Amino acid sequence: MRHPILLSACLAGAVLIAGCAEKDADDTVERAFQDVNVIDESNLNDVMLTVADPNEAVSYFTRSTNEKPDRIDLQRGLAYSLVRAKRFAEAAPAWKKVTEMEGATAEDSVAYADTLIRTGAWEEAEATLDALPPTHETFNRYRLEAMLADSNEEWTKSDSFYEIATGLTTKPSGVLNNWGYSKLTRGDYKEAERLFGEAIRQDPTLFTAKNNLVLARGAQGDYTLPVIPMDQTERAQLLHTMALSAIKQGDVAVGKSLLRDAIETHPQHFEPAVRALNALEA
Repeated sequence: MRHPILLSACLAGAVLIAGCAEKDADDTVERAFQDVNVIDESNLNDVMLTVADPNEAVSYFTRSTNEKPDRIDLQRGLAYSLVRAKRFAEAAPAWKKVTEMEGATAEDSVAYADTLIRTGAWEEAEATLDALPPTHETFNRYRLEAMLADSNEEWTKSDSFYEIATGLTTKPSGVLNNWGYSKLTRGDYKEAERLFGEAIRQDPTLFTAKNNLVLARGAQGDYTLPVIPMDQTERAQLLHTMALSAIKQGDVAVGKSLLRDAIETHPQHFEPAVRALNALEA
């Protein structure tokens, strides 16, 4: 009589063990898929933040944040993508939201201040940076501090911040160009010329610095192009800038000559230079 009972118990145990094994297997598979999904999502987020079209990235992170609004990394991705897309009016509140979330960092506040400056909210940007601890010493913070000092015409502070920022990056061309432009607006043309030249030495492709260098030379009455790397189109554009600088200084004859050189140098029809020359000769 005991054998059927024992057999039933064994069968029940076997079913239970099989059920547990099946459940464990399901859990293992589910965890594996979750791990794969996390890896895939992480890779996709990186792609969206770097190489994807900025507006596509905005759409991706907008969907992601709607599904998972508490994920600060996704909210940060949305804010950063809006900046990449140059949608600064939308990026500012997005960064503000990031700074108010659990896990926000000081660098998030710096990014928020950067976006505020791009929207012209200088006072709010300054207040945001002032709220950061002085121990947060990064290139981005000092770059923004320098720009804020410029806007307040606090030249000593500006120079100090630019100098610190330059020492905190391995790619200082952009901040050197900004520093040079600051000197240019103050009328310190010689120092501006030096800083623009250093920016070009750090990055020979930085056309903005080349153009600013020509402006600094023109402001000193020097209407010769500097010896810097340039292709034919850039040379024509720089001659055009030099011509306009000469005309502004009252050296109209020199300006006309430079405009003719610019037109002849440009590999295609150079409409702005042609229009300026025609206006002068009319």
